[in-house]
Amino acid sequence: MRKFVALFLPFILFGKSDAQIYIADSCRINFFSAAAVENIAAVNTVSKPIMNTASGEIEISISNQEFIFKKKLMQEHFNEDYMESDKYPHTVFKGKVNEKIDYTKDGINNVTVTGTMDMHGVKKDITIPGTITIKDGKIKLKADFVAKLVDYNIKIPSVLGNNVAEQIAISLTAGMKPYIVKK
Repeated sequence: MRKFVALFLPFILFGKSDAQIYIADSCRINFFSAAAVENIAAVNTVSKPIMNTASGEIEISISNQEFIFKKKLMQEHFNEDYMESDKYPHTVFKGKVNEKIDYTKDGINNVTVTGTMDMHGVKKDITIPGTITIKDGKIKLKADFVAKLVDYNIKIPSVLGNNVAEQIAISLTAGMKPYIVKK
């Protein structure tokens, strides 16, 4: 987390006076795999996106080991066999909101965020659709998208082919608050 704050520190110290850094005070990332044998779902509530409302930049580092499954065995397989979390401990997304948003006005803004997803050692340029909701000065991010395992070199053993889907539905919701640098 310190690494990401350090990346945005120049915006805070030297950026325009209207530049504002926000960090999530709540974040929930869900993924869902609908497979023939059994559906697989997990949630991560530890990750904290950071955004700069002046530039539209958004960054999030997700600890793969922080996904919680209903079944402990699924969590083991996820970390050891599929994500290889010891080798690739984080999934990182760095992107930028494509649309110009007036963060002083309440409303729901349909957006796309284009950037790079670094997952399982593979960097892939992607565009994610979502919404940025502003209400009473508070910002909420929401995004739903699909990731194909083959795009990130995540292999499924043929004997487990019916247990895991080839693509995973991912959703993110985050409530953002201003990040205040303590002097």
